[in-house]
Amino acid sequence: MAKENPILLYDGVCNLCNNAIDFILKRDRNNQFHFVVLQSESGKELFAKFEISPKIDSVILILEEKVYIESDAAIEIARLLPTPWNWFLVFYIIPVKLRNRMYKWIAGNRYRWFGKRETCRVI
Repeated sequence: MAKENPILLYDGVCNLCNNAIDFILKRDRNNQFHFVVLQSESGKELFAKFEISPKIDSVILILEEKVYIESDAAIEIARLLPTPWNWFLVFYIIPVKLRNRMYKWIAGNRYRWFGKRETCRVI
């Protein structure tokens, strides 16, 4: 069975999220990621298919039928990028509660700190 490409769901109106997508696109040499906007019909279908909580409103990674959210998603995305970015795996040594607390703090302030777009980007 062929290995499926990772699916990255992201907030299409968030400037921080869009900058992160630009970062990934520049470093994803194998064009392995599929990008889906959370607000899109495809995004809603993936939420339903994988029973993702509607409370999750930032980056989500679906890899080999497994859903990664919050800091786990960020670390797994980095793992799939070339060196030196995959070295971010070292952050798994930080307890998940602490990592996710920091992630949620940044995600909760992302519009205030980085702004918001009027429309979603299309990739």
